[in-house]
Amino acid sequence: MGQGTSPERRGKAAGMSRLGAALLFVAFLGLVAPWSASGLSLPQDHAETVSSVRLAAEQGDDSAQYSLGGMYYRGESVPQDYAEAVRWYRLSAEQGFVLAQASLGIMYYEGKGVPQDYAEAVRWFQLAAEQGLVLAQASLGSMYYGGVGVPQDYAEAVRWYRLAAEQGLASAQARLGFMYEDGEGVLRDYAEAVRWYRLAAEQGLASAQASLGIMYYEGNGVPQDYVEAHKWVNLALARWSSDDSRGDAVDLRREIESRMTREQIAEAHRLAREWRPAESSRRQSPGRD
Repeated sequence: MGQGTSPERRGKAAGMSRLGAALLFVAFLGLVAPWSASGLSLPQDHAETVSSVRLAAEQGDDSAQYSLGGMYYRGESVPQDYAEAVRWYRLSAEQGFVLAQASLGIMYYEGKGVPQDYAEAVRWFQLAAEQGLVLAQASLGSMYYGGVGVPQDYAEAVRWYRLAAEQGLASAQARLGFMYEDGEGVLRDYAEAVRWYRLAAEQGLASAQASLGIMYYEGNGVPQDYVEAHKWVNLALARWSSDDSRGDAVDLRREIESRMTREQIAEAHRLAREWRPAESSRRQSPGRD
């Protein structure tokens, strides 16, 4: 199984992976605006569009209610009003419109238009996740992982991360890899950790690339291979901006290079230059059944 992971490097790997979890949730929250615009094409006469959307919403059309909520959320053709956004999202969500359920969860999570309530956020995320919305599944996993709005439960976190990972979401694949590596919510299994890290790394996720590089460096779940380790850490560095995790990866690359010949380093650089990201197999987020 390899030489094992030192406590110091394990801390670095955990730090990089937990940063990925935080970024995953931020990415989910940031999607409320594009989701709200889903299926809505605005002509030049915005007033006429708002009027027609409002009419359909008042007649009970769930997608129109969701779209109108998005307009109020963004302040698009109407004054920005989070309370009105919540009202229309709720009407749509109560009819089972999955994007409205997720958006209402976001409003409760952020405390926009309603008092902040993590338990209510979880409730709406779960309804959306149960309909298969991949980002809701992944974010619900993060809620269970961190014990936010629910008791901390690593097994439940694994369950929801896995559902999102199986849909091809790179951030969820990386989180699942970390949980297999660390033995949180599942039995520790380095080979499974490598499998999920690789799926995310092949899509270009820097934290997964760095974690996969560590696995190759330590020989955990894969035969020890300094060339592959260097390649993946180098790819991660090409995608990371300046932050603490990048500093850790720079230190790790330097450590790997200290064990390599010049020819091996040149080969690792060549492989990194030739690498191309794989296409994500992630399904489109559903709008309705």
